[in-house]
Amino acid sequence: MTFGVLNHVHTTFTSNIATTVKSPSTRLAKNWKEHHGANNWVGLLNPLDDTLRSELLRYGKFVQAAYKSFDFDSTSVTYSKSRFPENSLLPLSGYPATGYQVTRSLHSSSGIKLPWWVVGQQSSSSWIGYVAVCQDEEEIARLGRRDVVISFRGTATCLEWVENFRTKLTRVTKYVAGADDSGAAAMVESGFWSLYSSVGFVHRSLQQELRDEIRRLLDLYENDKSPLSITFTGHSLGASLAVLAAYDISTTFFQRCSSAHVSVVSFGGPQVGNGRFRRQVEDLGIKILRIVNTRDIVTKLPGLGYSDVGEQLNICCSSKNMADCHDLNVYLQLLKQPCTSSNCRF
Repeated sequence: MTFGVLNHVHTTFTSNIATTVKSPSTRLAKNWKEHHGANNWVGLLNPLDDTLRSELLRYGKFVQAAYKSFDFDSTSVTYSKSRFPENSLLPLSGYPATGYQVTRSLHSSSGIKLPWWVVGQQSSSSWIGYVAVCQDEEEIARLGRRDVVISFRGTATCLEWVENFRTKLTRVTKYVAGADDSGAAAMVESGFWSLYSSVGFVHRSLQQELRDEIRRLLDLYENDKSPLSITFTGHSLGASLAVLAAYDISTTFFQRCSSAHVSVVSFGGPQVGNGRFRRQVEDLGIKILRIVNTRDIVTKLPGLGYSDVGEQLNICCSSKNMADCHDLNVYLQLLKQPCTSSNCRF
């Protein structure tokens, strides 16, 4: 897979795909935990439940907003930064009526050093996504809870591409609830972990930015009358970061997150860690739904030594073009099709 083909995947997000979704039925407010994996989506994937479909498309819009906000123009003075201020990011991205307000921009840094002639004037840190909170009372009532969404874009910079190919597993050394019966270590891809935990020259690590914001929000809504959900979502690299972030936040704030429902909506995400990592994620009660185009090679990588984590919803793309099969817009178009089901085959 050439760099040019892969780069095409992440630079074609300006299409005019319509992602307006009819409001789900009122049963979302009553059964939102089931639609966010409380019962591992049993009975909701085959065929795909219409309310769940609408929820997945809604989170897909949050990921699209992350792409649309990012400045892809390498000749621009704002390259690798957000094009929009936080207080108007969602409206300027084309989503004015979400009921959510962005509360924090997130940045990712690479831990590797490349020669200047490879990366040019690029910074080691890039805008990678945002945290947004549902603050509209009508939307909170419709959702049945106050939702915090953490949305990540996919690969865009040279350093991120290099990190993607660092597939060696690295140990994650942190406390995790549950006994380690096997004695095996939880391990994740070193490149993904580098982007999550490395400190940049200007910005702190994505890990620290996110911990600080989630801590602030947990304090702010500690006595809120509405239940709290924390939903991580992303596409491709962003999906991997969403899994790592959910794992990190759930371990860091284990006692406090026990009252908040933590879930991940992953679009076209590669594998993140080994079997022990998967078991620890399950022990923490993190609910992950992987949306996978069965022709998307990225979802099958890195492969040896890695394990899929979470439940999987398969969708089918007729195209054999690798870039098309991995495109977020294609994922969302396929999700709209009434034939979508978890046992889809190509």
